[in-house]
Amino acid sequence: MKSPVLLLAALFLFACNGTHIEPAAPPKENATMSKPQRPADEPRPTDQPNAAATPAAAPNAPNAYNQLTPFEQQVILQKGTERAGTGEYTDLEAEGTYICRQCNAPLYQSADKFHSGCGWPSFDDEIDGAVERHPDYSYGMRRVEIVCANCKGHLGHVFEGERMTDKNTRHCVNSVSMRFVPKGEALPPTIVLRR
Repeated sequence: MKSPVLLLAALFLFACNGTHIEPAAPPKENATMSKPQRPADEPRPTDQPNAAATPAAAPNAPNAYNQLTPFEQQVILQKGTERAGTGEYTDLEAEGTYICRQCNAPLYQSADKFHSGCGWPSFDDEIDGAVERHPDYSYGMRRVEIVCANCKGHLGHVFEGERMTDKNTRHCVNSVSMRFVPKGEALPPTIVLRR
């Protein structure tokens, strides 16, 4: 006669038949517990589609990047795009330097900006070493993403061969990824985080 323990084990294995048994769900929150209330004018997470889940650094924390709004996070951290024609720098013609909104690194000079008609600020050159290029195959397209070389924040895309300028290059940059510093004003120091 076989051992009762072995029989029970065999029956258990047969009954489970290789299925995965999920652990019990955590208990639901007690209805009497109060949740903090959101101010009426504060946007709900669903009000900002694709808003970044990554919280921005505290403004006074040492070695922290600049604090970003939810929309800035969506573009810079989650590789989003602002709508064409809505950016504050698309048609700006003032002289100065465009810096990274997240880390203050200088990216572009106004002398390299041109009107491409695409709906975003366009530059035909970057400040040496300021921008990195990465292949981007999202949305079934073959493009080249550009990011800040210092903080790796998303800027936009670069296109070549369009013959819009003598340099034959167009950096298509989200206004929200940059800040403009007029000529004659001191540039803020670049924030470089310790690795």
